[in-house]
Amino acid sequence: MVLQRAYIRSLGYSNRFPRTPSLKLAVLCCMDARLDFHEILGAEPGQVHVLRNAGGLATDDVLRSLALSQTLMGTREVMVIHHTHCALLDYTEEQLDAAVEKASGHRSPHAFGAFTDVDASVVETMQTIRRCAYLPLREGVRGFVYDIDTGKLREVS
Repeated sequence: MVLQRAYIRSLGYSNRFPRTPSLKLAVLCCMDARLDFHEILGAEPGQVHVLRNAGGLATDDVLRSLALSQTLMGTREVMVIHHTHCALLDYTEEQLDAAVEKASGHRSPHAFGAFTDVDASVVETMQTIRRCAYLPLREGVRGFVYDIDTGKLREVS
């Protein structure tokens, strides 16, 4: 609640911002707590949709959210941003499965998306978005890697 009060004091209530992203951009990125993608992109509240999950992967839920973002909220482009020093680079799928099962006592039905090459993961994520038949706009997808050491974005083709 302290964080929420600080937000309200600094920006005011969220209702003062438009519901539809003014830059018509949806950003898919990692949930890494070190990274503030509004800050990294120089975006203000109300300008972009930011979709976050472990690794910034194009999961079923992300594709569902992108479909609604495009259809109802007018976004026209998708920016995929993965980053260096991602935890999904440090583990194999088997290690992630084992860790979750050990912690919970249950095996997860989900793939966690471990990867060994951040650029290849960006390309795979872009391809998943571009192949999604129910996304009305699939051509305006670009991929980037954010370098945590330098603070720079590098485009991936």
